[in-house]
Amino acid sequence: MKLCVFDFDSTLMDGETIDFLAKEHGVFREVSSITEAAMRGELDFFESLSTRVGLLKGMNAKKAEEICASLPLMNGAKEAIKGLKAQGYNVVVFSGGFRIATTPAKVFLDFDADFANVLHVKDNHLSGRVGGDMMFGFSKGDMLRRLQNLLHVSYENTVAVGDGANDISMFECAAKKVAFCAKPILKNAANIVIDEKDMRRLLDFI
Repeated sequence: MKLCVFDFDSTLMDGETIDFLAKEHGVFREVSSITEAAMRGELDFFESLSTRVGLLKGMNAKKAEEICASLPLMNGAKEAIKGLKAQGYNVVVFSGGFRIATTPAKVFLDFDADFANVLHVKDNHLSGRVGGDMMFGFSKGDMLRRLQNLLHVSYENTVAVGDGANDISMFECAAKKVAFCAKPILKNAANIVIDEKDMRRLLDFI
């Protein structure tokens, strides 16, 4: 059994989901500056996520779903996943973002499972609260270890691909640690670095 785990935002999707939502809600500048700092590892992930989602309070939930259903996918993402599956990999997405983005992407990209956070909705609007599988900086590594135990996948047969500080914890569990167009903090923890926005390049290292 072989496993490849991808981050979603700025990895399989070209951008940050929360920034697209923030732009629609008129809080892009505030949210994007926090996102950037969090991905550089300068802020606690849980606190930064909670703060950013709080700024989305009052946004129409249906509009948020529409935006997340049409996010721009990363160049080569579909082909990379197809190539991995052809080599016997199970492909899973871990996102510190939101399931309303990863679930529609699953239809197009054909990965096997997604683990992400859920935006709380009340009276058809975002409440400004969030919960779910990927709330903390350690969440991806924690979930990856559980998946490895469940599926009987070894460290040697695990690939992890990401771009930001909250992906470091999953690198600890993977023999191939891929920094994709990544922040310096993640490049320093990687043993494979791809600086071109073309996910097909991943297949050169598999």
